[in-house]
Amino acid sequence: MALRGSLARLLRAQPDAALRPRRGAHSVALVGAPLSRGQKRRGVDHGPATLRAAGLVERLAGLGCQVHDFGDLNFTQVPNDELYNNLILYPRSVGLASQMLADVVSRAVAAGHRCVTLGGDHSLALGSISGHTRQCPHLGVIWVDAHADINTPLTTQSGSLHGQPLSFLLRELQNKVPQLPGFSWLKPCLSASDIVYIGLRDVDPAEYYILKNFDIQYFSMRDIDRLGIQKVMERTFEQLMGRRQRPIHLSFDIDAFDPSLAPATGTPVLGGLTYREGMYITEEIHNTGMLSAVDMVEVNPLLGASQEAVKATAHLAVDVIATCFGQTREGAHIAFDELPTPSSPDESDSEEQVRI
Repeated sequence: MALRGSLARLLRAQPDAALRPRRGAHSVALVGAPLSRGQKRRGVDHGPATLRAAGLVERLAGLGCQVHDFGDLNFTQVPNDELYNNLILYPRSVGLASQMLADVVSRAVAAGHRCVTLGGDHSLALGSISGHTRQCPHLGVIWVDAHADINTPLTTQSGSLHGQPLSFLLRELQNKVPQLPGFSWLKPCLSASDIVYIGLRDVDPAEYYILKNFDIQYFSMRDIDRLGIQKVMERTFEQLMGRRQRPIHLSFDIDAFDPSLAPATGTPVLGGLTYREGMYITEEIHNTGMLSAVDMVEVNPLLGASQEAVKATAHLAVDVIATCFGQTREGAHIAFDELPTPSSPDESDSEEQVRI
């Protein structure tokens, strides 16, 4: 797996001066993580390119962000990457890719950027969250997803690592998760109280057991229907920041939205977030001023039934990211300090006489 150019510079012993944000600037680092070995469907590795083609960089720049696009990490499959326990897919490839991503995210945050990781499948959260916690060990995670992604390698039925990342990251599950080949670098870095789920509606039995028995805060779609999205966000922030302000890591799976809005994804589930609910979540996170890193995952252009379906999914993902950085539904505009005034009446009259 190779790193070139600015991505390589991020891994130097000292942050490159050219990579540091200007004083007072709203700096965003974009890191493409075309990781696809965490699941079985082809095409999710095209997600970063699809989001860039949908105008992500231009949208963020238009919001006044200082955008550093560091390009894509170059993930390759590890040779002879055999199944673990006759079930877990590509453990060495996912482990090595996640380690690389963790290093890059850590350096981007250390350099003063808010890091946006463009997926790729949701197994990339192994790297993005663990890398983020190296710089912000007390961060809180908001996981917006139809799925809990907290199966262990011993409870998963699919064998896909994109359904397991949080089990590796959670301290309370340390003695329930075996040591996978390629994962020796990874240490649990979150506690159950550090996580809030939003949008769940497809949870496996073992995952439900974990959520309940380890007292993890979650809001299913039924909870959103019952409480309303405003109350859900109030309780989310009370859970994560009721005692102290701390950085937020938002991990957003596009399948959190209803498939009618985001059809180009691998595991769609009916009854998801509306556009308004999704935008409200990210508007409120932005308003805290504590957002430090974002994952946008599972956009898969090969699974759209049409080009229009792919564009709708990609533009929705861009809206989510842009709203994290200040886009509002009242309108997002450049700074406007003073209204212009008309010329004096004498000048206007004389110009009109000349025109006549």
